[in-house]
Amino acid sequence: MSKEKDHTSLPLVEVQHLGVMSYAEAWAYQQKLQQEGVAARSHNRKITDEADRIELKNYLLFCQHPHVYTLGKSGSVDHLLLSEAEMAERKVEYFKINRGGDITYHGPGQIVAYPIFDLEQFFTDVHRYVRSLEEVVIATLADYGVVATRIKGFTGVWLEGSPNRKICAIGVHMSRWVTLHGFAFNINTDLDYFNHIVPCGIDDADKSVTSLSTELGKNVNIEEVKAKLLGHFCRIFNFNVF
Repeated sequence: MSKEKDHTSLPLVEVQHLGVMSYAEAWAYQQKLQQEGVAARSHNRKITDEADRIELKNYLLFCQHPHVYTLGKSGSVDHLLLSEAEMAERKVEYFKINRGGDITYHGPGQIVAYPIFDLEQFFTDVHRYVRSLEEVVIATLADYGVVATRIKGFTGVWLEGSPNRKICAIGVHMSRWVTLHGFAFNINTDLDYFNHIVPCGIDDADKSVTSLSTELGKNVNIEEVKAKLLGHFCRIFNFNVF
């Protein structure tokens, strides 16, 4: 944006804490909200009377999922290393979805954030949107004294070292600048579930996954992390919460 917005004209975002929700239910809910936003945008482009204008709403959804693997539209099913029987035995679900990226894991102890944003209220730049999501997590990790970064060519948030460790996966999709999907931030996550996939399709020996609790050597209060994430979301995306 070329100039700072007045505080009273900032986009408004409704924050919803959904608790533990099945992946299928969360995906359907996201799609419903996105489709409502797309329909409102289509309607507004056709009207001539501003009184008939429909308000485009923004949402930020926080939740956790039961054990599930999700495969992005550019991913390879070969990166799932379990059979259907083995997944059933471990009570892990699997979904092929329409976000970008490859395969990842969601489960207890992980914060999943789904921004359903009308980017025309923020900025219409996909690259900037993804970098801003990364920055929200990087800033949150800094609050815990953990130095995180980006690695060129690999979307997400990383901790550098031997090996480089991915702590947050990001995959997004959008329609008419209304966003879908988001990020999965490992907090108290059981990292063993990543051993049954090729995480994000990355099988380099010098790259692995980690969690905030692993890095700090103790369990972390998830509600506290969510509060910090929300604060950085508000600052980086420059919106007000209602």
